[in-house]
Amino acid sequence: MSNRQFNARSSADDVVAGHDLGGKNIIVTGANTGIGYETARALASIGGIVTLACRNTDAAAKACQNIRRQHPAAKVSAMHLDLSDLNSVRQFAKEYTRDTLSLLINNAGSSAPSLMTTKQGFERTVGVCHVGHFLLTELLMPKLLAAHSPRVIMLASGSHRYPAKLDFEKLGKAQEPYRVMRAYGQAKLCNVLMADELQRRYGAQGLTACSVHPGALVTTDFGRESLLFRIAFRLASPFTKNPNQGAATTVYCALHEPVSEIAGGYFCHCRRAKQSAEAGNPQVAARLWSLSEQWVAQYMDK
Repeated sequence: MSNRQFNARSSADDVVAGHDLGGKNIIVTGANTGIGYETARALASIGGIVTLACRNTDAAAKACQNIRRQHPAAKVSAMHLDLSDLNSVRQFAKEYTRDTLSLLINNAGSSAPSLMTTKQGFERTVGVCHVGHFLLTELLMPKLLAAHSPRVIMLASGSHRYPAKLDFEKLGKAQEPYRVMRAYGQAKLCNVLMADELQRRYGAQGLTACSVHPGALVTTDFGRESLLFRIAFRLASPFTKNPNQGAATTVYCALHEPVSEIAGGYFCHCRRAKQSAEAGNPQVAARLWSLSEQWVAQYMDK
């Protein structure tokens, strides 16, 4: 699969053409709508056994029905996962009973319009985008490492460049003044750093991790929590990607061979891109990992 084959206008369907996942187990978080839905649909269309891990199980069940309607042979199922509640994350990991997991796509996101918190008291945007996904990945790691050449893909964003530095003193804390774009940027920076650290920690055991930017202002309902985002998406929609195109880079990283070419990378428009200096700093990534471990240990069953 050459980088020259795909570009900013390529769709997930373009990328999966000619591929066969051969019954590999896949989890996509936040897959009932938008980019997550198109990612799950595209991977299921080529033989992946896809679990849609979603907070809204009714919407996820309908999404499964829609996928089967489009692809009658698709093997898809819905499971409840609320990334704003670490107890829900632990319950999901217990209930996911497949022996192996070939592909974990941490797609779900949040953009709280005002200061909101998760059940355990984290600022919601960082809590959902990073903390919930960190615990999920940690709990599923044994199943990932039991698979042949497993991959973890983190949905990041070009917004990881703002702010330029990760503010560890305020990260994850519910504090005023709250700025939605700053919170979102911090969360997406965490996503890129987590992918990099996953690669450093588990690459020698066969795991491949990377992060992706799906494209600027992809037209989905991601901004449902924020009037600012909804207005921006509507104004920009004639010039942006649709969800199928927005899922292309994720699907590209899910399928690309040789896998060494995506390891630890940051991707946009189906090709490797340059991440910010902070996102590529291994010391920052290691510090974030250590802090995240402390967080999820601190809130055991709370």
